[in-house]
Amino acid sequence: MEEKVPKSSVPLLAAAALAVAACLAAPAAQAVEVRAGVLRVDYPALLPISRYDARPEDLDFAGAVLADEDNATTGAFLGHTYETKSVAAPPEGALAALDEMLAEGIRYVVVDARAGDLLALADRAAEAGALVLNGSAPDLALRGAECRANLLHIAPSFAMKADAIAQFAVWKKWPRWLLVSGSNPEDRALAEAYRRAAKKFGAKIVEEREFEDTGGARRTDTGHAMVQRQLPTFLQRTKEHDLVIAADATDYFAAYLPYHLWTPRPVMGSAGLRPVTMHGAHEAWGATQFQTRFEKLARRHVTEEDYNTWLALRVLGEAVTRTGSDDPAELENYILSDAFELAAFKGQKVTFRDWNGQMRQPILLYDGRITVSVSPQEGFLHQVSPLDTLGLDRPESDCTAFQ
Repeated sequence: MEEKVPKSSVPLLAAAALAVAACLAAPAAQAVEVRAGVLRVDYPALLPISRYDARPEDLDFAGAVLADEDNATTGAFLGHTYETKSVAAPPEGALAALDEMLAEGIRYVVVDARAGDLLALADRAAEAGALVLNGSAPDLALRGAECRANLLHIAPSFAMKADAIAQFAVWKKWPRWLLVSGSNPEDRALAEAYRRAAKKFGAKIVEEREFEDTGGARRTDTGHAMVQRQLPTFLQRTKEHDLVIAADATDYFAAYLPYHLWTPRPVMGSAGLRPVTMHGAHEAWGATQFQTRFEKLARRHVTEEDYNTWLALRVLGEAVTRTGSDDPAELENYILSDAFELAAFKGQKVTFRDWNGQMRQPILLYDGRITVSVSPQEGFLHQVSPLDTLGLDRPESDCTAFQ
């Protein structure tokens, strides 16, 4: 009589089969001890608008722990071991924290920091021959004139996220946009990404409004009452539009927009339908098992920062598995090559752009509960990859560090 395999064993058997397949495709096994670092720079910040968005203490770090477990699954067959050191530091202590990692022999560091600090850290790492993975900074210049040869980008740029929203809006035939942006430099950079996206995909920004950040606690007992009076008045007498695009990278007003407009319209961008790399309700393409494993480990839902860190370290694991090396230069060459690809629970495997070090990846469009859609949208074509319709394409990038 044929013996049946219990259903509960199927995911484990599938994981084992994938690990064996990876081993067979890898070079001859030799022991490799892979040491990586995660450096999170903690900046002074006001409380977020919603307490649901409070930063957990293990932000980024929980993703690193899960990545080490996943890398160890394949590594056990090959004699590869993975250990990641996680450090949180204030901006003034970031370089010292990196120096300590480098002194310990760590040559692969995932960084969650703002653009200026990220560049300083990448330059210091370059002196030691170390590779840096950007887990959060969205600035377009990091993928352009300010790019670095030892800096790869897991986090999507403002342009990639804006293009993801623009494609969906155009697909929905909502081409007339009211752009509402914040007054901080990051908000204005995000607004510029939406202007670029509108021009790129044939939408029209019929009017712009800038909502001034006057400071304050953001979350108070009377905050919603004040905004309820301000926003509708602020948005009176606008030109006819199909859609409101919110550009609020610093999180001080956009969350209030959907129900406080003068003219009722869909909201996308920093509120309403938002572009994200991952969220805790995403279940398609095998993501359910990723979510349940993360939640068992961290006792909370995954954030974009956790996912980006997990993905960065999985990039490392995949590169080590395929090359049998832990040399940063050899790993980077492989990661940027056409041979590299990695499953990421988003419908297609992720790869890297060899002209600026940006990871190609689908962007989830999230409404706070479900994945509404995924960009790139159907019908947006590209001669190399539809994923290159999101963000800076090769002819648009002025990065020369990878040439």
